Amino acid sequence: MADSAEGNTTVFALACHPDDIEFMMGGTLFLLKEAGCSLHYMNLANGCCGSTQTGREETARIRRAEGQRAAQMVGALFHESLVDDLEVFYTPELIKKVTAVVRQIRPDIMLLPSPEDYMEDHMTTCRIGVTAAFCRCIPNHPTDPPVEATYQDIVLYHALPYGLRDGLRRKILPDFLVNISSVIDDKERMLACHESQKLWLDQTQGLDSYLKTMREMSAEVAAMAADAAIPAAGEYAEGWRRHSHLGFSAVDRDPLQEILRP
Repeated sequence: MADSAEGNTTVFALACHPDDIEFMMGGTLFLLKEAGCSLHYMNLANGCCGSTQTGREETARIRRAEGQRAAQMVGALFHESLVDDLEVFYTPELIKKVTAVVRQIRPDIMLLPSPEDYMEDHMTTCRIGVTAAFCRCIPNHPTDPPVEATYQDIVLYHALPYGLRDGLRRKILPDFLVNISSVIDDKERMLACHESQKLWLDQTQGLDSYLKTMREMSAEVAAMAADAAIPAAGEYAEGWRRHSHLGFSAVDRDPLQEILRP
């Protein structure tokens, strides 16, 4: 595993739609950037269905630009989306495309959505990301475009689901919390890059302010420490669960907490 003190640890944040990274992972990314990590940012779907005011192509164009601004704000390299909204399926074709991206980036840490969520696109993105990371080192698994297999250890972490519950309303508890209180304003500015979602979320989910909702959710995550029987992490936090190391790294490591330990 690369030494983060030298700025060599590479982190790949993969989520489904533009603004998913910002809501559930943004604070952690700012802290990783401060620690000297190299960041990569990718939304698997292009957000084309995220508007009641503009058509699919225009919406995708707007949301791509918003994602690019957000990635630039946190200092991450932006990677293009691969499919339209509601077309995120666990198919060989899409797995080959995402595996190619993983091999190109060669991440040491991969940040992924929760395996349980309120939306199928989110959960399928998680599954595809896990499989792509697993296939990074399988030379007989072809990718699109062709990229040679890589053999570095990789550690996967799952964010909490949006809303902090699964599709059956059960609360999902984290393994550990990251205190994002020092970067909550940065996280808000990053999320604010997605201005097109202000009207959309108000109309479809009744949110009076998506920025206010983000802060409230981050505070609710911080309050999970007692329920999860884990150390507290300030006023605002993001929660993470670590994936099994089997198939991904030679030993069971926890670099995210190692890097961000106070």
